[in-house]
Amino acid sequence: MALSRLDIHRRNRGERTLVTLVGDIGPATTPLLRAAVEQCLLDGVTVIDIDLATVGSCDARGLDVLLSASRRAGRVHARLRVHHPCAQITRLLEATGSASLLLTAPVSPVPPAASGGLTRTAAQAPEDPARRPDQPALRDGIRLRRLTRRQAEDMREDIADLAAECVAGTADAAYHDRGDFLHRLAVTAHRPGFALLVAETTVPVGCAFGFPVGSEGSGLRGFDGTLLEIIQRLTSRARFVVLTQVVAHPHAQHRDIARRLQQRLLTDLRSSLGVTLLHPADRAGQAAFSSWGWQNMGEVLGLPGPVAPCVMTLSVEGQPMARR
Repeated sequence: MALSRLDIHRRNRGERTLVTLVGDIGPATTPLLRAAVEQCLLDGVTVIDIDLATVGSCDARGLDVLLSASRRAGRVHARLRVHHPCAQITRLLEATGSASLLLTAPVSPVPPAASGGLTRTAAQAPEDPARRPDQPALRDGIRLRRLTRRQAEDMREDIADLAAECVAGTADAAYHDRGDFLHRLAVTAHRPGFALLVAETTVPVGCAFGFPVGSEGSGLRGFDGTLLEIIQRLTSRARFVVLTQVVAHPHAQHRDIARRLQQRLLTDLRSSLGVTLLHPADRAGQAAFSSWGWQNMGEVLGLPGPVAPCVMTLSVEGQPMARR
């Protein structure tokens, strides 16, 4: 009689983790499952998504491991959920009354790992296209989370994928190259006061990151002094936050996602003014920021470099900045 086998693959996304199981959960493999889940909790994971799409069967002991882990997760304010169970596991869950405990569906189900990773869609930012079946449902359940530098590094590829997909196929995609996005993130992460927020269901649906610039000198390292003076003169503000990037999933709620992200980032960095710099030919980017409540202050001339950046501002109080 051949022994059953269970391969376990874990992928971390900040404080969340996706555990993909391949094989069967039985007497010989239950200890492996228990050890894997316990390690997730020891590592401080707050959401454990277990993908059963490639699991052929699970016995009562395996179910007991999942239920015990779910109860333990609840005691430390974490959650454990299973996704894509086969027919045998579904019957086991229903027969034992465990379905409601382990199959509480999140707003956007975790896609099977075997299908190629996260479900992503591409569309131009300011539009409100009708939701396609493969788009995450964003009606409820979106949470904002501030990442540490280390967590930002762990999620950088997922966030870059989201940013690239949001402009894929548009005429302005050249100004949102994936490599450039990663470079901006890496540079901004080393500035004093760096902050990065993600909006997420079970996948990232938006992000915003930036750094504060103040009259006392915070955030000035590496920031062009002439540009600083111009922005302070344009806005009549000595302190502001440079939002290096705001990305929102191109769904009907993208405006709400973006507004919540930028409002929270400005609040966290104790500023009432946001500033972003865009390429003057990036019409899609300018349109997106305008739809999120930003004001276009025009191009800043006289700076080093071949292109005069376009300055856009956002006032938390909702008062437009007067041009000077």
